[in-house]
Amino acid sequence: MTDYTQQLLDAGIPPAMHQMLSQYGVGDLVVRMGIKFLELSPERMVGTMPVEGNTQVAGILHGGAHLVLAETLGSFAAGLHAGTRGQPLGIEIGATHHRSIASGLVTGTCTAIHLGRTLTTHEVVMTDEEGRRLSTARITNLIRETAQPNAGE
Repeated sequence: MTDYTQQLLDAGIPPAMHQMLSQYGVGDLVVRMGIKFLELSPERMVGTMPVEGNTQVAGILHGGAHLVLAETLGSFAAGLHAGTRGQPLGIEIGATHHRSIASGLVTGTCTAIHLGRTLTTHEVVMTDEEGRRLSTARITNLIRETAQPNAGE
């Protein structure tokens, strides 16, 4: 079994959440994209991602990178909402790109729109270091119930 402790620390995951993520870490793509978590709750999740290393051929942040940040934040928030009763599965994501960025740090702020028993929907706003909106995304996750062991087992 892989020890993800350093990966979790590097991504900004507080030690109190390490046990929940100890089996999976934060995921290879999150590491490759350089995503760091600043706030973590089902209602609000904030993370950053560098532009450097995540650009397209024109030298600006790749549109798919916006979506990776949005899906990461929205799915982690949905996972916190589900807790041990379920696993979030992204079923829909869409984004509008408002402005390009060629350098610096992007901040994604994920806010819950709906936290239900089987569905969550979050809006994720990506901004530059001056607070200008770069893109707006919406992600919906299905909460798939996980099998719970019987009390008598």
